[in-house]
Amino acid sequence: MEETEYLPEGWEVNVDLKLFVHNAKLHKYLTVTDGTVKRYSTVKKQWGFGQLIALSTFHNTNEGYIEQDIGSFGAEIFVVKPAQQQEKVTFISNPPNNVFTWKILHFSNLEDKFYYSDDFLVEDRYWRLGFNPKGDGGGRPHALPLFLYAQGHKANAVATNTWGAVNLRLKNQRSSNHKQLYSAAWYPTRSGYGVGVNNIILLADLKDPSKGFMVNDAIIFEAEMVKVSVTNIVSA
Repeated sequence: MEETEYLPEGWEVNVDLKLFVHNAKLHKYLTVTDGTVKRYSTVKKQWGFGQLIALSTFHNTNEGYIEQDIGSFGAEIFVVKPAQQQEKVTFISNPPNNVFTWKILHFSNLEDKFYYSDDFLVEDRYWRLGFNPKGDGGGRPHALPLFLYAQGHKANAVATNTWGAVNLRLKNQRSSNHKQLYSAAWYPTRSGYGVGVNNIILLADLKDPSKGFMVNDAIIFEAEMVKVSVTNIVSA
């Protein structure tokens, strides 16, 4: 790095550095980089690679790096500016208002399609439940699926991927013997991405009146969000 006398005291420049050796025979460049950022400063103004190319290869005219006793070199310099801000991800266990209850009436009249709950807010993101009353359509027509879907973010929240860990529950309306399965995943920024279980209960058990899961043709789902991530922008 040259002419550094014009830079302020204590200067530093971070660079993504690539060096090239031209191969005239193949009409392309040999590219050398190690993927690390080089920091130029008052104490170190020179960076490079100790083994760019083997001398035996370079001087062998059959290889194509020297043509008429001329070799060509190049450099690509990308100045990496320091980040002024960065994302801070916090995982929150058992956040406030983390239980959502959804009661489905007239279950026997539902069609073979997915039904969705209203959206509910936990921390910075909206969520909803979804299920198909006739089975999951993925090889288990005799079991009831239940999925958690990530929706949009609340106003002024950082819209990014979100970790969601949930206890998906089918309530037993006659006892505390509920059906419960755990699901956890990173949900992408886009809305409508669902993760869950394909078999929270067999349909035969659901419809068995002695089991207590369906009462007066109604069932009750519950989602307990046990851990979610929240992202904030902080100064670097």
